[in-house]
Amino acid sequence: MKLTLRVWRQKNADASGAMSTYQVDDISQDMSFLEMLDTLNEELTLKGEDPVAFDHDCREGICGACSLVINGDAHGPERTTSCQLHMRSFKDGDTIDIEPWRAAAFPVVKDLVVDRSSFDRIIQSGGYVSAPTGTAPEAHSTPVPKPDADFAFEHAECIGCGACVAACPNGSAMLFTSAKINHLNVLPQGAPERETRVLDMVSTMDDEGFGGCTLTGECATACPKGIPLMSITGMNKEWLRATRKSGSR
Repeated sequence: MKLTLRVWRQKNADASGAMSTYQVDDISQDMSFLEMLDTLNEELTLKGEDPVAFDHDCREGICGACSLVINGDAHGPERTTSCQLHMRSFKDGDTIDIEPWRAAAFPVVKDLVVDRSSFDRIIQSGGYVSAPTGTAPEAHSTPVPKPDADFAFEHAECIGCGACVAACPNGSAMLFTSAKINHLNVLPQGAPERETRVLDMVSTMDDEGFGGCTLTGECATACPKGIPLMSITGMNKEWLRATRKSGSR
């Protein structure tokens, strides 16, 4: 395959960026998207040019690091992570636009790499459970109903890639935050921090500069792990419950 790549290049967070055009040849349909970028970078390195910076780690679709907007879609045309997107999803002669996540809360570090530490701060504010020391309890000493366990597992699948934010026209982090809140609040282990968790995490989310949710649903469409849109509704119910119980608004 021969492809034309239009890639966002930005030297650092303070510099102005622009799209640069590159041609790549002999791209196999069996390559992953990141392997195709590796091929481009090998060619740029041989020419003495600066390779394109992009984020990645596991390349197995489980870490969420490979954050790319491909032809206007978060992670590209398939509902998967960028590292699990294969070049068979494109055609010979295609022009592919490759950009970083576009959100005020995700500032560009270099080229296609963005700073997603705002997600870390949301987790730090409440994404944990009390862990008393001492002998570990028996595995079945705290029974969890299967519907609750299934609900928790469904939301625990969130890998924090940020596709929901990139796809949202408002740059909202509601789907990510709701997944992290719901997966802990439904379990007995999460009960001690149930109220403070949702209040603190939502407050931190707002402080980080994410936009408001208008339920357009683009977040759930782009999510590679299929976190449902109704997760946001669940979080809103938890927040209302916590505000009534605390007497705050």
